[in-house]
Amino acid sequence: NIIPQNHKEELHKYITGVITKRNQKLLAINCMPDHIHIFVGIKPNICISDLTRDIKTASSSFIKKKDWVRNWFEWQEGFGAFSYGQSQIDTVVKYILNQENHHHKSSFQEEYLDFLKVYNVDYHDKYLFEFYDK
Repeated sequence: NIIPQNHKEELHKYITGVITKRNQKLLAINCMPDHIHIFVGIKPNICISDLTRDIKTASSSFIKKKDWVRNWFEWQEGFGAFSYGQSQIDTVVKYILNQENHHHKSSFQEEYLDFLKVYNVDYHDKYLFEFYDK
């Protein structure tokens, strides 16, 4: 729970730049205190894991350089990626932009586990990232 909300817009712009430099199209982004939703139109010339690595590496360095976090900052290992069809773009964009309201009803942990269930993703608890309470 350490993503600085008072610098949210600046972080959004920075991550947008990382995605644009990789010639991908950002559709929506929203940083919460403990996670980020990023919706990208990905071209077939890049793998999701490479783009995610680039975003995490660059944004982690950016946050450290800006000294927004008192202690050491780094993203946890891993990520979740889900695909959507063209007809679902508006719904997903609205969902991402409405994260603040959504998380009044459910936590990030509940949200993530719900995604895994909805998309029938088999998982083992030991491979999930660590969840920290506020």
